[in-house]
Amino acid sequence: MRSGKFLVLVSCLNLVIVSCEKDVTIVGGRTFSEKDGATPYYIDIPNGFPEYLIPESNLPTVEGIELGRKLFYDPILSRNNNISCGSCHQQEHGFSDPKRLSIGTNNEESEFHSMSIVNLAWQPRFFWNGRESSLENQALAPVVNPLEMDMTWPEVEQRLNTHTVYPKLFLEAFGTEVIDSSLVTRAIAQFEYTIISANSKWDRYRRNEIELSPLEEKGRQIFTSLEKHNGDCTHCHSDIDPLVGDFVMRNNGLDSDAELKPGYSIVTGLDRDYGRFKTPSIRNLAFTAPYMHDGRFETLRDVLDFYSEGVHFNRTVDPLMEYANEGGVEMSEESKDALIAFLLTLTDSTLISNPAFSDPNE
Repeated sequence: MRSGKFLVLVSCLNLVIVSCEKDVTIVGGRTFSEKDGATPYYIDIPNGFPEYLIPESNLPTVEGIELGRKLFYDPILSRNNNISCGSCHQQEHGFSDPKRLSIGTNNEESEFHSMSIVNLAWQPRFFWNGRESSLENQALAPVVNPLEMDMTWPEVEQRLNTHTVYPKLFLEAFGTEVIDSSLVTRAIAQFEYTIISANSKWDRYRRNEIELSPLEEKGRQIFTSLEKHNGDCTHCHSDIDPLVGDFVMRNNGLDSDAELKPGYSIVTGLDRDYGRFKTPSIRNLAFTAPYMHDGRFETLRDVLDFYSEGVHFNRTVDPLMEYANEGGVEMSEESKDALIAFLLTLTDSTLISNPAFSDPNE
């Protein structure tokens, strides 16, 4: 038996150094049996976060995460070798895209705005329309989407299997030099599971380390109030939930009946799911503009103007949108200013500078 110590992530995420046996260890309270020498990687759960949802079949390893990070930033997965996962999920933009709609390998616009891919280890569904319940399966789709990477998986596998470096890296991570789509997406998912945001001013406030400013505190009260002329935000973005988003498929009244998009109905086939999209986390809004599934709002002020005066009372609008039939909650401009101040306390600046998440080739 050999033991080793590995620094898992930077201290700002409160992750730890662990010692582990080379055949069996405990990860997140579960037994992890090593396969072919890969080194177990312990993701410490940040203060107040629930147990993560990482599947037993893909518990992260040091080698798997490093391989996934390399793949995440490698344009080899795209038809024209010109875009990577990191092209549309940019670290400096909170792992989202500053463009309203991302541009694919053939210079065509994608269907949706690229949402932030932070804290995925706690999310039950993926894509704006919720069509995947596995992060590993989610990673399959962008590669074959003609508006994104426009490849086929046999072509990707051919490129990687004949590459000068990748077979060795897959051997280290998964015990085989034969590369297939399953191993590629497992590696990418392992890296994405480690992209954790848990050190904003709001997190420090929740840990009783600091106080909010008077304007931020006023905004917090507006955020949590369920009364008209206030935010009415916590139905879907609870201030006691560190994820600040319930990831439920909801119709928040963006469009009229005539303009409703299929949304979650492509999964269920039900008309009642028209216009329903994934409720995202609202962490790091300072980095992730534009907003909504189609990136229609350029600023936080635009978002609050919508919730205040622009909500559509359409046929599938969520019942929690209590003031939809009145066009919104009708906030004052002063209330919007305070609410924006509070929302910006959810900004975790360590996320965009953490070298563990950056392009390994830079």
